[in-house]
Amino acid sequence: MNNQSPQIRDVAAIDLGSNSFHMVVAKVVDQDLQLVSRHKQRVRLASGLDAQNNLDNASIERGLECLAMFAERLQGFDEENVRVAATHTLRQANNTHIFLQRASEVLPFPIEIIPGVEEARLIYLGVAHTQPESDSKLVIDIGGGSTEMIIGKGFEAELINSKQMGCVSYTNRFFANGKLSKKNFAKATLAAEQKIESIAHSYRRKGWDTAFGSSGTIKAIKEVLIGLGFEDGIITAKRLDKLIEKLCEWQTIDDIELVGLTPERKPVFAAGVAILGAIVKDLHINEMHFSEGALREGLLFEMEDSFKRSDIRMRTTENLASKHLVDLEHAAKIKGQATEFFHQVHSDLSIEENSELLDMLQWSALLHEVGLSISLQAFHRHSSYILRHTYMPGFNQEQQRVLAMLVRFQRKALKLGELEEFTLYKKKHIIGLIRILRLAILVNGQRNEEPLPPLSLAIDGEKWTLTSEQKDWLEQNKLLHADLLTEQDYWKSAGWELDIQDESLRE
Repeated sequence: MNNQSPQIRDVAAIDLGSNSFHMVVAKVVDQDLQLVSRHKQRVRLASGLDAQNNLDNASIERGLECLAMFAERLQGFDEENVRVAATHTLRQANNTHIFLQRASEVLPFPIEIIPGVEEARLIYLGVAHTQPESDSKLVIDIGGGSTEMIIGKGFEAELINSKQMGCVSYTNRFFANGKLSKKNFAKATLAAEQKIESIAHSYRRKGWDTAFGSSGTIKAIKEVLIGLGFEDGIITAKRLDKLIEKLCEWQTIDDIELVGLTPERKPVFAAGVAILGAIVKDLHINEMHFSEGALREGLLFEMEDSFKRSDIRMRTTENLASKHLVDLEHAAKIKGQATEFFHQVHSDLSIEENSELLDMLQWSALLHEVGLSISLQAFHRHSSYILRHTYMPGFNQEQQRVLAMLVRFQRKALKLGELEEFTLYKKKHIIGLIRILRLAILVNGQRNEEPLPPLSLAIDGEKWTLTSEQKDWLEQNKLLHADLLTEQDYWKSAGWELDIQDESLRE
């Protein structure tokens, strides 16, 4: 008889949207994820963006107030059990760094800014996990600043797009005067149709079995349709047309009185209806069902290892390497050498042995030569550009920037003035990884078949020492020795010190 008590841990996911902040809390009991509570606060972050794309103080304060409330609920949670993702408005704002800095004072968990397509993938995952299995799904999510459209099968998103149109931004553009008219609806619908014009055909061609809508806009539309007598809550083109007609019976947004429409949703409801009307029409959606699952559930399911179908980031890295015809054998050598060096010096760098920074180092080692597919000339800069601008499922914006920085500084002069600031990682740690990666690449620079002798790396203050246990190693590898001396000069010009030794120098 097995008397073992089940393994239980608390996990939470927070989605910092343009209109609302959401939090979902769950318990992982052995292999089961049990949702415990959902929390939602209307923050209207997008309405605080000025013409220069800066968030005003009032919207920052509303956001921080909400995060302080969420922090109370998350007391006692471990950092690895909480994931916080920010979407469209914090992607757009020029002063996001100020919000993140102040947020770190009230919420003791890192905030990731995720790209639109990554947001779309996670939304799909949230819907897929909270719906009965269906062969293929179309998922639409209309947020405050962006709209995500995804077709996938099972838990895999296959066709992914994120478009810059949302219920807050479209309210500001087409209903700013608060007037409800056929003309305003027509303008908003046409603008949405123009946004999806280039992708509509590929969605119709791929097709799907069931269409789902997730999040607040589509939930509100479903509730209002039920209030109008469509008890199944299914969304169709005809019903949306009827809804627009109904809305035009009122002069202004403030006048709207519909059963099922909450006061908070009312200001942005008309714009949401116009966007969904355009999507349903252009994609030829017969009927759409509402799904409770959305971005935060996607974050939750992916965070819990037992629900990951495989390590998405490893798969992304491998796919990218093969797409750009990377020499995988050589990349694996660099990864192995960099890992070995990391384990030798991680404590001197104040980095934990199992830190995510080791993953970042290993991924950058595997991908450091993706830029060769463009040109050998300045390939480190090409590699950096690819890693910064390619869609990489599983990676947030800052992780992609870190990978881009690591491969950008893999060779040549160390122009440290070009090194960016990071929110989730410390600059000194990134500099440590740059040094490790450069040395791992350098000692394997000859691409020899013969294995390298055992090498050790040590740090004493600002001085790094690379030692070979093979006698006369430098004497027997003159080209490598010359490369190492050049590297010494690069380090010196950056204010670093590199010492190179082999056993024969110690006698």
